[in-house]
Amino acid sequence: MARILVVEDEPAIAELIAMNLRHDGHEVSLAASTDEAGAAVRQTLPDLVVLDWMLPGEPGVALARRWRADARTRDLPIVMLTARADERDLVQGLDAGADDYIGKPFSTAELLARIRALLRRKAPEALDTTLQVGPIRLDPATVRVFVDGAEVRVGPTEFRLLRFLMSYPERVHSRAQLLDRVWGDHVFIEERTVDVHIKRLREALGATGGAALIETVRGAGYRLVRPAPVRA
Repeated sequence: MARILVVEDEPAIAELIAMNLRHDGHEVSLAASTDEAGAAVRQTLPDLVVLDWMLPGEPGVALARRWRADARTRDLPIVMLTARADERDLVQGLDAGADDYIGKPFSTAELLARIRALLRRKAPEALDTTLQVGPIRLDPATVRVFVDGAEVRVGPTEFRLLRFLMSYPERVHSRAQLLDRVWGDHVFIEERTVDVHIKRLREALGATGGAALIETVRGAGYRLVRPAPVRA
């Protein structure tokens, strides 16, 4: 399941896309303008955005350019959806940062297939894929964690928890979502178990300063944030 933002100002089209995405197992939110889309992404970073080119006010292609210029959203997967089928428009959309481009009218089956393919390409799920967020580096192949080059010791559950958080930096995860994705079958596990392991993980990273990257989002859950760039 992925968290997908659909930015489309035509309600019938937006609902059609949302309905098919939900049927495909995804969590979907809607925005009808670039302002709404920008606010939604600032609040919670989605796994993918379906972005209409022609929106009221500012065009979607301008928003795509801004996202690509921002470190937080630089790698956000974007599927551009538009009635503009000219080759120059295609090039302009891809140059703006779209990962894929599909014209209207479109086949929902083709759109879903492209979204699934893009999610597969972007997801860091290979067991040997090394993850790096700020000073924290996690090596799944050797089951080791480093902060600023120094190895830190974490337990197996904390390792899985950190790996999941690092796979989706900036995204907020509820306790229930973390139980589902990190623990799997969590029928008999209480949600406060997550708090215990977050505390242990912070303690393991604390001496190196990495603990500050794991944020508690009041009323929502936890996220791992990218450190702000150092300005000269």
